[in-house]
Amino acid sequence: MTSPSLPIENVLPQIREGVATHNRLVLAAPPGAGKTTRVPLDLMDQPACAGGRIMLLEPRRIAARAAAARMADTLGEPLGHTVGLSTRLERKISRHTRIEVVTDGLLVRRILNSPDLEGVSTLIFDEFHERSLNADLGLALALDVQTALREELRIILMSATLDTEAIAGALSAPVIESKGRIFPVETHYLGRSRARIEEQMADAIEMALRRETGSVLAFLPGAAEIRRTAQRLEDAGHEAVDIAPLFGALSPEAQDAAIRRARKGRRKVVLATDIAESALTIEDVRIVVDSGMARVPQSDPAGLRTRLVTVRASQASVAQRRGRAGRTGPGTCYRLWSQPETKGLPPRPEPEVLGGDLTGLVLSLADWGESDPAGLDWIDPPPPGRLRAARRRLQDLGALDGSGAITPRGREMAALPLAPRLAALVVAGETGEPRALGAHLAAILTERGIGGYSSDLNDRLAGFLRDNAPRATALKRQAQRWGGPAPPRGDPASLIVAAWPEALARRRGGDRTDFLLASGEAGRLDEGDRLARHDWLAVAEMVGSGTARRITLAAPLSEAAAFTARPPVSEEIAEFDTAAGRLRAARVRHVGAIELSRQPLPAPSGEAARRAVIDAVAAGGFESIGGDSAVRETVARVAIARTRAGADWPDWTIGHLRACVDDWMPEPEGAAPPSPKALREALTAYLGWPQAGELARLAPLRLELPAGRAAPIDYLDEKAPLVEARVQEVFGLTRHPCIADGTRPVTLSLLSPARRPVAITRDIAGFWSGAYGDMAKDMRASYPKHDWPDDPVRAAPHPGHTRRRQK
Repeated sequence: MTSPSLPIENVLPQIREGVATHNRLVLAAPPGAGKTTRVPLDLMDQPACAGGRIMLLEPRRIAARAAAARMADTLGEPLGHTVGLSTRLERKISRHTRIEVVTDGLLVRRILNSPDLEGVSTLIFDEFHERSLNADLGLALALDVQTALREELRIILMSATLDTEAIAGALSAPVIESKGRIFPVETHYLGRSRARIEEQMADAIEMALRRETGSVLAFLPGAAEIRRTAQRLEDAGHEAVDIAPLFGALSPEAQDAAIRRARKGRRKVVLATDIAESALTIEDVRIVVDSGMARVPQSDPAGLRTRLVTVRASQASVAQRRGRAGRTGPGTCYRLWSQPETKGLPPRPEPEVLGGDLTGLVLSLADWGESDPAGLDWIDPPPPGRLRAARRRLQDLGALDGSGAITPRGREMAALPLAPRLAALVVAGETGEPRALGAHLAAILTERGIGGYSSDLNDRLAGFLRDNAPRATALKRQAQRWGGPAPPRGDPASLIVAAWPEALARRRGGDRTDFLLASGEAGRLDEGDRLARHDWLAVAEMVGSGTARRITLAAPLSEAAAFTARPPVSEEIAEFDTAAGRLRAARVRHVGAIELSRQPLPAPSGEAARRAVIDAVAAGGFESIGGDSAVRETVARVAIARTRAGADWPDWTIGHLRACVDDWMPEPEGAAPPSPKALREALTAYLGWPQAGELARLAPLRLELPAGRAAPIDYLDEKAPLVEARVQEVFGLTRHPCIADGTRPVTLSLLSPARRPVAITRDIAGFWSGAYGDMAKDMRASYPKHDWPDDPVRAAPHPGHTRRRQK
């Protein structure tokens, strides 16, 4: 095993000692330190790890392939001997394999199939800072195995940018740090432009090629931007420069070509997504051009699939990208933003477990026998709201029962190495040709670009079946493992609606490209799309965000087929019309959110009306029922009372009251929503005794003025608590009014007879003896018929509408 010395070798003795004395370890090392390939090879013969196979987990297939190939090459052996590889489409292992490189999704499936991880001595989570959903779930399951069954199992987390203190604290594990070896990198900020990102990127790359030597690594958010940038560069016709795209959907051959060293006498421009940030080594890169953008997975409200959204890259990510220019020597980094913007970037990427689709996680845990994720150890626990949403989706798919326990259908779905929505496509076909069709459709939706780029799923399926390229052939074999050997025959649209009832869509009105999905989401076809001539679609994929997302993949079906796949429902509904501000009832025939007909009924009452108001608040907040001010006012009053009376008072927020609105929302009277007064009274009652009474004393709704009027107290103004009063109404007032047992002065906004503000004070005595004199002089000129006495403290208060006659 001879190779150039790498920085990680300086800490290998510490790592050996760490695994000998601890069953958990955290290793932090910057990109290029050599951790991915050196650590597994070094641990292979250590006594603590020699009793079984070392599994190296990579978050991406391309990184897994590259790491396995490099380790096998280091040993001078073919891949599949001592070092093996397992991904969804590729498996090269043998009885001699001691190190198996796998993607993190396969680890989850491996643990579910073999809970004691028999034959595995060590799990190494590489690039853990990426915090993929499968990495977090795999770690939680591995820790459970270690605690309950395999105390001797070694778990090592490796990363370039880990928050080591937080991670090590959560795992109770020691930390080993390698300093790495990064050469100086000069950074240039080019500022942001209104031009499209591919124009900015192409211009920056061309400038870098003129100024610098070496190959270029450019970071773009996604494949579409990479293709457009590549086209612009190719149109420019650079001599002796090869353009190489690098993203996940490319064939292994294309990916290998991108990461190889440039041919002799030529330079290379690698256009990559964030997969090139850390784990991959791309030869001869001396220049980095960074767009500062990334695509991250986000839960799709329609549930069609986890969607990718474009966001600003984190500070940790852009630092890693910059470092790629200094792996082998001094380099240069061009950033397509201004220097001050860097401080505004998020420190680290958000873990996918906090913002992604959790249906796969919940199904895996149900299959594991853990219905409550709180029973496992997490670096960041999954948010309860997202867990509830995931359970509802799985119940809709028939994977979980009403109690959250896994069903036989759910076990069948969990056994497939697919996201639950895609697994539902396979099991929806049940057996034979329909199941084979579902498996092939799932394969198309799993691998981007398979079968071409038509928006018609029928065309995509036909293209997939004709394709004999290695990637398509491997995927067809995978589909046969999922769905059986029968030929894939049947109607893709009907099968999609059977699996995903919310994916049914109908054209909106007379518009040829706008569709409404049964989920309630709006979708839009591109102008000129052949699917636009159909009234009904089964939508398999949408991209983008906002009110109308782009439909990128769908299959047409007739209305009869649509109603066969998802029969319409007729029911009486009560709803709140936010535009009219009224409650309405109707008998509606519909397919999900797609309304087919409506017959008006008398306005709802009682609990039906209350539910309609609650639904309106859930959808649009308290503003939708005209109650926002009343609720915010009560929240402010309770906060004042809590500050004065202590932590026994609730810490209310608008979000909290919206989440628990079902617990306190009163029934409406008539067709109107509850009045602000009714909302205040309901919230006060929700406080319970004795706090409801205390609230009226500590934060009253009104203030008694010397003139006798009970003036409302404004708790929402920036100067709150605030009371507006004509100057004459507070004549004779010597002690400034306060609330909260005298601890919170009320801001007095003093008004002219025309009710215009003339003074604001929180010290009435100081105002009388100070600013009042000049103000009264001005007011006598403007309002000569009103009282402006020289001594307001001794003057009798009155409403201030007209001059008070002196007797």
